[in-house]
Amino acid sequence: MNRENIITALFNLVSASANFATASRRLQLWSSVSSSEKPAIFVTERGDTYARASEAVPEAVTIEADIYIYTDAGKDQSIVPASLLNPLIDAVDAALAPNPLTFVQTLGGLVSHCWIEGKILKDAGDLDGDGVAVIPVKILVPRS
Repeated sequence: MNRENIITALFNLVSASANFATASRRLQLWSSVSSSEKPAIFVTERGDTYARASEAVPEAVTIEADIYIYTDAGKDQSIVPASLLNPLIDAVDAALAPNPLTFVQTLGGLVSHCWIEGKILKDAGDLDGDGVAVIPVKILVPRS
């Protein structure tokens, strides 16, 4: 297992999924990302979980990551902020979709499966124009 290659593959896949002005693996506060740098995408690592079904079975590692998306609808009341954020979430969702033949997303063969799991936290920015979504991702890496 090479965590750096795995997270880099995830980052490359999702950052190319839409026309992001900023893409980084180093998270920034949305207040420090200017309007001209949005939409922005950030990929962060949250931790690893090791699991073993029995002593006879090799352990599996689940890497947990978060994808942050920032948008800027500004103060223009004619813009529905969610209409900027939703297509970007859809683009990430499509990028992480399983292969229709194998039914898994393997990040180019690096892992057994990579998928979105859990609640996507979303504040479209209705009050201040600054939208944010946090997409939870899990990556299964079996060990032999």
